[in-house]
Amino acid sequence: MNPTNAMLRVATTEDLSAVEALVRDAYGHYNARIGKTPGPIQDIDDKRYAHYIDAGYVNLLQAGDEVVGLLVLIPKPDTLLLDNVAVSSSAQGHGFGRTLLAFAEAHARQLGFRDITLYTQELMHENLAIYRRYGYVETHRAEELGLKRVYLRKSL
Repeated sequence: MNPTNAMLRVATTEDLSAVEALVRDAYGHYNARIGKTPGPIQDIDDKRYAHYIDAGYVNLLQAGDEVVGLLVLIPKPDTLLLDNVAVSSSAQGHGFGRTLLAFAEAHARQLGFRDITLYTQELMHENLAIYRRYGYVETHRAEELGLKRVYLRKSL
Protein backbone atom coordinates (compact mmCIF):
# COMPACT_ATOMS: atom_id res chain seq x y z
CA MET A 1 0.00 0.00 0.00
CA ASN A 2 1.29 3.37 -1.01
CA PRO A 3 -0.16 6.65 0.30
CA THR A 4 1.13 8.57 -2.73
CA ASN A 5 -1.41 6.71 -4.88
CA ALA A 6 -4.28 7.28 -2.45
CA MET A 7 -7.02 9.78 -3.21
CA LEU A 8 -9.00 11.84 -0.73
CA ARG A 9 -12.68 12.54 -1.33
CA VAL A 10 -15.69 13.84 0.57
CA ALA A 11 -17.89 11.03 1.88
CA THR A 12 -21.43 10.60 0.59
CA THR A 13 -24.46 8.99 2.21
CA GLU A 14 -23.63 5.80 0.32
CA ASP A 15 -20.36 5.64 2.31
CA LEU A 16 -22.00 5.50 5.75
CA SER A 17 -21.56 1.74 6.27
CA ALA A 18 -17.92 1.91 5.10
CA VAL A 19 -17.28 4.83 7.48
CA GLU A 20 -18.78 2.98 10.43
CA ALA A 21 -16.92 -0.25 9.58
CA LEU A 22 -13.60 1.62 9.35
CA VAL A 23 -14.20 3.35 12.70
CA ARG A 24 -15.03 0.05 14.42
CA ASP A 25 -11.93 -1.54 12.88
CA ALA A 26 -9.60 1.33 13.82
CA TYR A 27 -10.84 1.80 17.39
CA GLY A 28 -12.30 -1.54 18.47
CA HIS A 29 -9.09 -2.81 20.06
CA TYR A 30 -9.16 0.10 22.54
CA ASN A 31 -12.29 -1.21 24.30
CA ALA A 32 -10.29 -3.54 26.54
CA ARG A 33 -7.54 -1.02 27.27
CA ILE A 34 -9.77 1.86 28.32
CA GLY A 35 -12.59 -0.26 29.73
CA LYS A 36 -15.19 1.73 27.80
CA THR A 37 -16.38 2.23 24.28
CA PRO A 38 -14.09 4.77 22.56
CA GLY A 39 -15.70 8.07 21.56
CA PRO A 40 -15.56 7.45 17.79
CA ILE A 41 -17.49 4.20 18.25
CA GLN A 42 -19.96 5.98 20.56
CA ASP A 43 -20.51 8.35 17.62
CA ILE A 44 -21.69 5.34 15.57
CA ASP A 45 -24.11 4.32 18.31
CA ASP A 46 -25.36 7.93 18.51
CA LYS A 47 -25.87 8.05 14.70
CA ARG A 48 -23.53 11.03 14.37
CA TYR A 49 -21.70 9.89 11.23
CA ALA A 50 -24.81 10.31 9.05
CA HIS A 51 -25.02 13.93 10.24
CA TYR A 52 -21.28 14.46 9.74
CA ILE A 53 -21.53 13.10 6.19
CA ASP A 54 -24.57 15.27 5.39
CA ALA A 55 -22.68 18.33 6.70
CA GLY A 56 -19.64 17.54 4.49
CA TYR A 57 -17.34 16.94 7.48
CA VAL A 58 -16.15 13.43 6.52
CA ASN A 59 -13.29 12.87 4.09
CA LEU A 60 -12.27 9.39 2.98
CA LEU A 61 -8.83 8.25 1.90
CA GLN A 62 -9.11 5.64 -0.79
CA ALA A 63 -6.32 3.38 -2.06
CA GLY A 64 -7.63 1.60 -5.13
CA ASP A 65 -11.08 0.28 -4.28
CA GLU A 66 -10.41 0.22 -0.54
CA VAL A 67 -11.24 2.98 1.94
CA VAL A 68 -8.14 3.00 4.14
CA GLY A 69 -8.69 6.12 6.24
CA LEU A 70 -10.97 8.93 7.19
CA LEU A 71 -11.05 12.41 8.67
CA VAL A 72 -13.89 14.19 10.40
CA LEU A 73 -13.15 17.93 10.24
CA ILE A 74 -15.60 20.25 11.98
CA PRO A 75 -15.23 24.03 11.63
CA LYS A 76 -15.64 25.83 14.97
CA PRO A 77 -15.71 29.61 15.48
CA ASP A 78 -11.97 29.89 16.17
CA THR A 79 -10.43 26.58 15.06
CA LEU A 80 -10.85 23.55 12.85
CA LEU A 81 -11.62 20.56 15.06
CA LEU A 82 -10.03 17.34 13.87
CA ASP A 83 -12.78 15.27 15.44
CA ASN A 84 -11.55 11.94 14.11
CA VAL A 85 -8.62 10.62 12.12
CA ALA A 86 -8.69 6.88 11.56
CA VAL A 87 -6.75 4.38 9.46
CA SER A 88 -7.93 0.82 8.95
CA SER A 89 -5.93 -1.78 10.85
CA SER A 90 -4.72 -3.36 7.59
CA ALA A 91 -3.38 0.00 6.33
CA GLN A 92 -1.68 1.23 9.51
CA GLY A 93 2.06 1.79 9.35
CA HIS A 94 2.12 2.78 5.67
CA GLY A 95 1.98 6.58 6.05
CA PHE A 96 -1.76 7.05 5.52
CA GLY A 97 -2.15 8.76 8.91
CA ARG A 98 0.55 11.25 7.98
CA THR A 99 -1.26 11.94 4.70
CA LEU A 100 -4.53 12.53 6.57
CA LEU A 101 -2.95 14.87 9.12
CA ALA A 102 -1.25 16.88 6.37
CA PHE A 103 -4.57 17.24 4.55
CA ALA A 104 -6.35 18.34 7.76
CA GLU A 105 -3.76 21.03 8.40
CA ALA A 106 -3.83 22.25 4.79
CA HIS A 107 -7.63 22.35 4.88
CA ALA A 108 -7.56 24.38 8.10
CA ARG A 109 -5.22 26.90 6.46
CA GLN A 110 -7.42 27.00 3.36
CA LEU A 111 -10.41 27.87 5.57
CA GLY A 112 -8.41 30.67 7.22
CA PHE A 113 -7.84 29.06 10.61
CA ARG A 114 -4.62 29.80 12.48
CA ASP A 115 -4.68 26.51 14.33
CA ILE A 116 -6.17 23.05 14.40
CA THR A 117 -7.36 21.23 17.51
CA LEU A 118 -8.09 17.65 18.39
CA TYR A 119 -8.60 15.39 21.36
CA THR A 120 -7.85 11.78 22.12
CA GLN A 121 -8.38 9.43 25.02
CA GLU A 122 -5.54 9.60 27.55
CA LEU A 123 -4.96 5.82 27.41
CA MET A 124 -4.42 5.92 23.65
CA HIS A 125 -0.71 6.48 24.29
CA GLU A 126 0.42 5.84 20.73
CA ASN A 127 -1.96 8.50 19.40
CA LEU A 128 -0.65 11.05 21.89
CA ALA A 129 2.92 10.28 20.81
CA ILE A 130 2.01 10.67 17.12
CA TYR A 131 0.27 14.00 17.62
CA ARG A 132 3.14 15.36 19.71
CA ARG A 133 5.63 14.24 17.05
CA TYR A 134 3.67 16.29 14.49
CA GLY A 135 3.75 19.45 16.60
CA TYR A 136 0.50 19.25 18.56
CA VAL A 137 0.72 20.65 22.09
CA GLU A 138 -1.48 19.61 24.98
CA THR A 139 -3.83 22.39 26.11
CA HIS A 140 -5.89 20.67 28.78
CA ARG A 141 -7.53 17.46 29.97
CA ALA A 142 -11.18 16.82 30.71
CA GLU A 143 -13.56 13.96 31.41
CA GLU A 144 -16.46 13.85 28.96
CA LEU A 145 -18.95 11.08 28.23
CA GLY A 146 -17.10 9.02 30.84
CA LEU A 147 -13.85 9.28 28.86
CA LYS A 148 -10.65 10.96 30.03
CA ARG A 149 -9.61 13.13 27.11
CA VAL A 150 -6.45 15.02 26.27
CA TYR A 151 -6.94 18.16 24.15
CA LEU A 152 -4.20 19.29 21.76
CA ARG A 153 -3.65 22.25 19.46
CA LYS A 154 -1.25 22.98 16.63
CA SER A 155 -0.52 26.49 15.38
CA LEU A 156 -0.45 26.66 11.59
